[in-house]
Amino acid sequence: MFDDIPYLPIAQQEHDNFADTLRQNQVEVLYLEKLVVEALDAGGETVKADFLTQMLAESGYVAGVLHTVLKDYLNSMTTEEMVVKLMAGVRKNELDYVPLDLVSAAEEQDYPFFLDPMPNLYFTRDPAASIGDGLSINHMTFPARQRESLFMATIIAHHPRFANQGLHVWRDRDQTTRIEGGDELVLSDTVIAIGVSERTAASAIEDIARSLFANQSGFEKVLAIRIPHNHAMMHLDTVFTMINHDQFTVHPGILGEGGQIDTWTLTAGKNGELDIKHDRDLKRVLKEVLNLDDLDLIPTGGGDPLIADREQWNDGSNTLAIAPGVVVTYNRNYVSNQVLREHGLKVLEVLSSELSRGRGGPRCMSMPLVREDLS
Repeated sequence: MFDDIPYLPIAQQEHDNFADTLRQNQVEVLYLEKLVVEALDAGGETVKADFLTQMLAESGYVAGVLHTVLKDYLNSMTTEEMVVKLMAGVRKNELDYVPLDLVSAAEEQDYPFFLDPMPNLYFTRDPAASIGDGLSINHMTFPARQRESLFMATIIAHHPRFANQGLHVWRDRDQTTRIEGGDELVLSDTVIAIGVSERTAASAIEDIARSLFANQSGFEKVLAIRIPHNHAMMHLDTVFTMINHDQFTVHPGILGEGGQIDTWTLTAGKNGELDIKHDRDLKRVLKEVLNLDDLDLIPTGGGDPLIADREQWNDGSNTLAIAPGVVVTYNRNYVSNQVLREHGLKVLEVLSSELSRGRGGPRCMSMPLVREDLS
C-alpha cells in the first residue's frame, strides 16, 4: 500500500515527535501493541489461543502442518513478543521447516514470508472508528489490511479499560462490504459523515446508518459524501476534515464548479428503512445538519491548484483536531499550515519527511478512543 519506503530510524523519531506533541497538549497516548498485549493477558490462555488461531486462519493457515508449526513457534514467545512478531511478519528463514505440500511447492520460492507483515498499522485510524458511545470495527478493503481490525476487536472484548463498559459495536468486522475509519468523520453528537470512496462502499454506509438509527445511538443523520476513487484521495479524511465547530479543511480537487459534490443525507425512515435526500452543495448541507448560519471551508494550499495538489500528496488536508480550533499537521505542508493560521487556527506542526511517504497524515496515524463531550 506504500508508494515509497520510509527510512525507519527517522520515521520512528518522527512518530515519537508526533506522540510527544499530543502528550504536551494534554492527550493520553495509547499504543496499539501494548493494548493488545494487555487484552490478551487479561483474557487468559483460552483468549490468547483463540486469537492466535483466528489470526493464523486469516493469514491463510486454517489447519495443516504449517499452521501447527507457526502456532508452536508463536506460542513459544511471550505475549508481547508474539504480538510484535504478528505485526512485523514471520520470515521463512526464521523456522527450521521446509513445507512439502503442493500449495507451498507451487508458490513463488523467493517470497520471504510465511506471515506477511502489517506496515500499514501505523495508520490506526482505519481498522475501527469511535462513534458516540460505541465504535465500528471494520471489514477493510484490501486483504493486506483486513487482519488489522482483529486487534481492535480483541481490545474491545478483553481489555480491562474497555471490556464490559457498555460500549456498542455498531458494525463488526464480520461483514462482506467494506468500510474504513478514514472515511468516518463524526461532525456532532447527532451527525456523522462517511465517504463513498475507494475504500468504503455505499452499501456499508447504509448498513451502519441502519444500525445507528435502530440502536438508540443518538445519531440522527448520516452524510454520505462521494469523493474521487483514487489512491491520492483514498479516504474522506484525506480531502476533508472538521477542525472547529464551523471550520473544515477541504481539497479543492473534490469540488466541482461552484463547490459542488454529491452528498446524500440519510435519516431513519419507516419500518427500518432509510430516507435519503440528495444535494450537491456541500456547504449548504453542512450548515443545515449542523444548524450553522455560516461556516468556513478552508482550501488546501490556499486554493492554488499547483500547491494544493502538491500538499495534498503529502496529506495537507489530513489534519488531526485535538480540540476545536487546535490541529496537528505535517510541517512540510507549509502553505496550507499558514492558511490555517490566517483563519485563526492553532497549528501544531510535526516532523514528516519520512512518515509522509506512507501516504497518510496525522489524522490517519491516530484513532481517538475517548474525547471530551463538548455539547
